[in-house]
Amino acid sequence: MRDPQKLANLARRSALFRAIREFFYRHDFLEVETPVKIHAPAPEEYIESVRAEGDFLRTSPELAMKGMLADGFERIFQIGSCFRAGEFGRKHREEFTMLEFYAVRMEYRELARLTAALVAEAARELCGDETLRYRGETIHLGDFEFLTVREAFQRYAGTTVEEAERCDCFDEWMVTKIEPQLGRGKLTFLCDYPADRASLARLRADDPSVAERWELYIAGIELGNAFGELTDPAEQKARFRAALEFRAKAGMHPYPEPVEFFDALDRGLPQSSGCAMGLDRLCMIFCDADDIADVRA
Repeated sequence: MRDPQKLANLARRSALFRAIREFFYRHDFLEVETPVKIHAPAPEEYIESVRAEGDFLRTSPELAMKGMLADGFERIFQIGSCFRAGEFGRKHREEFTMLEFYAVRMEYRELARLTAALVAEAARELCGDETLRYRGETIHLGDFEFLTVREAFQRYAGTTVEEAERCDCFDEWMVTKIEPQLGRGKLTFLCDYPADRASLARLRADDPSVAERWELYIAGIELGNAFGELTDPAEQKARFRAALEFRAKAGMHPYPEPVEFFDALDRGLPQSSGCAMGLDRLCMIFCDADDIADVRA
């Protein structure tokens, strides 16, 4: 039998994707497509790629899109399928839909404000205003806050980042004490991660103990991860090689070096910021759904 709610959710998903595209077109972004089957993924420490005939299915289009920045593109976005092995749950699937976008000469908090404008405009387009209800909670999608990781640990865990790292509780407390409190009533940009959790972000020039990184939360759900992009080729290669060593020690699948991305770094990656956003989760919020299966065909 047809499920009327599922059909309504899929129609709203289509409307959301259309609103996202129209927002980026109006802000002079170019929509691009990059390969889904790639030779070498970014060596993320806790994410496994899906293998495909000696290659890999991308976990995100990040490396290829950064290569486009190095070749002169300045504002680009992409919507497409990405894959992460072994992920299955209410907010996870092995195959999911990612929105990724980059802007040259845009500071990472400026990119956050652009992202907030995107979400607010989508809300106006789909809901008629910037307020919606999700799982019984009223959320004002036109309102947002910046909260540093340091502030979040003090406010919600009653401790410091240093203490959390000393007792090896950073990730546990982040998941159990902090993330459920974020994005309550409005968008939260959790920003300025410790330098050892910089991933592919550059360190702040005025405070190298933290990275130019933020994550977006709505109703306790993490939706996006963004960086002021690291452009130093030597530092980026060193971080990748350290991640490959971590993966080897943890018994994870070995990856080849991403030589095409390294070539792009050597050509010169411009000062830029970029964000990856899980669109299935955003659809959940707009459809008041409890599982991403409810918003995927």
